[in-house]
Amino acid sequence: MPRVVVDVMLKPEILDPQGQAVANALPRLGVSDVASVRIGRRIEIEFTGEPDLDRAREIADKLLANPVIEDFTVRLVEADETAGARP
Repeated sequence: MPRVVVDVMLKPEILDPQGQAVANALPRLGVSDVASVRIGRRIEIEFTGEPDLDRAREIADKLLANPVIEDFTVRLVEADETAGARP
């Protein structure tokens, strides 16, 4: 069943201390070619009927993201895409 995914990220002009901490730790792991890291959130919404992108945007705007400091994107994905990034 398709799901709606909302990705929430801090706006580019907002300092990301968590991302900065990760970027600072990478050289200790032998990774020296990363310029910066930004940390965000991924929220998956499953509707009882057909996925509703407009409704998901409303939910994200009113509840999931702080529009003062965060941007969000809303997209539709198939169930097999939500299993995670690792094979």
